[in-house]
Amino acid sequence: MNPIVKNILAVLAGVVIGNVVNMGFIELGNIVVPIEGVDVSDMEALKKAMPDFGVENFIFPFLAHALGTLVGAYIAARLAATHKMKFAMGIGVFFLIGGIAVNMMLPGPIWFTIMDIALAYIPMAYIGGTLAIKHTQKA
Repeated sequence: MNPIVKNILAVLAGVVIGNVVNMGFIELGNIVVPIEGVDVSDMEALKKAMPDFGVENFIFPFLAHALGTLVGAYIAARLAATHKMKFAMGIGVFFLIGGIAVNMMLPGPIWFTIMDIALAYIPMAYIGGTLAIKHTQKA
């Protein structure tokens, strides 16, 4: 397969699969730690309820962001023909932009925003890229 086409498909696969993992953890969080009396599909209702949330309500969103980025970066780097780490980091930047947007639309406590932006995206993309490169070298 043409390396350019392979790289494009790798990035698309990383974005799609990373988003599936992200949404899976968000949905799992709604089951494991339900938010009583709040329609989680209504952004305004979530904004209103946010000050009453405990730490437990932020565990699954953080895991969703971190693991979605990790898996997306791993997939992109593993499938890419060239520049594996660059594509992994590109996935990290893509998810970081989404994370910043979500934190602006749905502001949580400052500790969560800082932790989410600092730890869930770029570091996880780097880890995903590193793992993919190691696994590619072994294959």
